[in-house]
Amino acid sequence: MGGINPRVKILLYADAIWYFGDGMLGPLFAVFTQKIGGDILEISWAWATYLMAGGLLTILVGKISDERIKKERLLVLGYALNAVFTFCYLLVSTSAQLFLVQIGMGVAVALATPTWNAVYAKSEDKKIAGLEWGLADGLAQFLSGVAVVIGGFIVSRFSFRALFLVMGIVQTVSALAISQIVLFKKHRV
Repeated sequence: MGGINPRVKILLYADAIWYFGDGMLGPLFAVFTQKIGGDILEISWAWATYLMAGGLLTILVGKISDERIKKERLLVLGYALNAVFTFCYLLVSTSAQLFLVQIGMGVAVALATPTWNAVYAKSEDKKIAGLEWGLADGLAQFLSGVAVVIGGFIVSRFSFRALFLVMGIVQTVSALAISQIVLFKKHRV
């Protein structure tokens, strides 16, 4: 990644770590939901709650980030909240608690997604935009795939508790990595 500017590298590294941490739960989400007593309908509602909260709030955050609050700050906040709510899975023992965590995860994604995309697009090098966007999407998919297997291994050998601890730590590292985007911007001005 020698020809890629440092700002894009920060975004790529943090994003790759995010997707790795997020990917560890993947299809195990259904197993976890059943483990706390949820049935197929509750699994569907829990996932739908996450998607709907994230989807609606993403539109709002996108608008707010254009008018009021710096994109980089919302981006860092989204990554930090993602780490916090990932650790909250440790506290979930009922479907109602899971729904609350899913809403929190939706809020985190809503803060991070439109702002990440906007900052990345602004930072991209138009001469290698295909490569840079290919890296963003390809790394996310590849690392999510690797993470699913690792998540399955952790749960099969240890527990969901161990998985959520590892995921939370990974998401914290991701939040720390993305926070460099704010520091990098200050040093560039």
